[in-house]
Amino acid sequence: MATKRQYEGMFLINQATAADLNGAVAHIQDIIAKAEGEIVAMKKWDERRLAYEIDKQKRGVYLLVYFNAVPQALERMTRDCNISEQIMRVMFLSAEHLTVEEMQAADARQELEVEARLRAEQAAREQEAGDASVSLGAPPRDEPQAAPQDAAEETAEDEAETARSDA
Repeated sequence: MATKRQYEGMFLINQATAADLNGAVAHIQDIIAKAEGEIVAMKKWDERRLAYEIDKQKRGVYLLVYFNAVPQALERMTRDCNISEQIMRVMFLSAEHLTVEEMQAADARQELEVEARLRAEQAAREQEAGDASVSLGAPPRDEPQAAPQDAAEETAEDEAETARSDA
């Protein structure tokens, strides 16, 4: 069996998935666990506007994960991430230059859990507020709009009147 090496994975998740951050974190953990990897540290790196649209998304959330895995597992993890609808992009790099202590110092899983809980609460509040004020269709107008035939007749009458006044 090959020895496990240290890797750094940067996962870009879409904004809709980021609303359920716990689900996104669990999904990433599942992908790494399926490849028999061990997560050392995980943190939300940043939430940014993307340089260009990816899958019609303008913003994304970056999650940085330090993990140990065998080199052959990276191919499987990359394939699983490309298949996933929650993950827009992924990049794996060797993290052999970092010590385990440095990786663990970057661990922010507790903060990630707190943020996920806050996002879930905010989404629930917005949904409750949105359900009460949802209205479909265009807002009602004060005066009825003229039918297309009437508008054409009025235009013809205006042109005829203008022609008479010019003569």
